[in-house]
Amino acid sequence: MDIRRITPRYAVSPQIRPEDVAELKEAGFVRVICNRPDSEVSGDERAEAIGRACADHGLDFVILPVDHSSLTPDLVAEQRAAIDEADGPVFAYCRSGTRCTHVWALGQAGRMPADDIVAAGAEAGYDLSPLRPALGSDR
Repeated sequence: MDIRRITPRYAVSPQIRPEDVAELKEAGFVRVICNRPDSEVSGDERAEAIGRACADHGLDFVILPVDHSSLTPDLVAEQRAAIDEADGPVFAYCRSGTRCTHVWALGQAGRMPADDIVAAGAEAGYDLSPLRPALGSDR
């Protein structure tokens, strides 16, 4: 599994499978967010299977699928709340981790300097520079 830390409380990765959930628990995560729509996956990669594995390991599981039509201010606010309200570190996944990182970044706009948001994404291997106009100004 390719876990990429964005902040000490938030990490992302590409698609996971139920057998990966034990590693997430061992890594100290308390909540898992699924940002991948079920229409993109099949079998044990679907949210229901991952959710069952999370329940079996005592992890909270939140389903917030992201596609072009669902990336709304409401979804960004729901993701931010799912992170902020967790009792510890949160892990999110999608196909590559990019959508999870973008939703996080948009949720930090106005809360963190835009340069810091872009830098956090870059350190984890995600280019957030195209989002720069939506992240606000550091000036």
